Amino acid sequence: MTQPEIEERFEEGMRLFNQGNFFEAHEVWEQRWREAAGAERMFYQGMIQAAVALAHVQRGNKAGAISVYLKSSSKLTQFPALWMGIELGQFSSELTRYFEALRTFYDARCECLPPAEQPPTIRWARG
Repeated sequence: MTQPEIEERFEEGMRLFNQGNFFEAHEVWEQRWREAAGAERMFYQGMIQAAVALAHVQRGNKAGAISVYLKSSSKLTQFPALWMGIELGQFSSELTRYFEALRTFYDARCECLPPAEQPPTIRWARG
């Protein structure tokens, strides 16, 4: 893949993710993850796991969501706050808040999150 193609695929995954199409975002990023190496590979793996965790939430699998989120978080928090042109630190913080709320309200009898909790979004770094 050329650099413009890589960037286009990342942007496509980002758009899908921000629209709440987490499984589809995971599919787009997975192609790049397979080709990447080193830190870039770990970054994509963390983003894919974040998307999969949120897809689990959508499907009602809260325990699976938390498990995959923890794997994602351990990868994404190793990167600087600004990475690959995005506000990764902000995204990681929002992801943590979201899943902490999920863990707090997780109850076998409850299939919902408090209405105020929205999934995190990925934002481009400014400047």
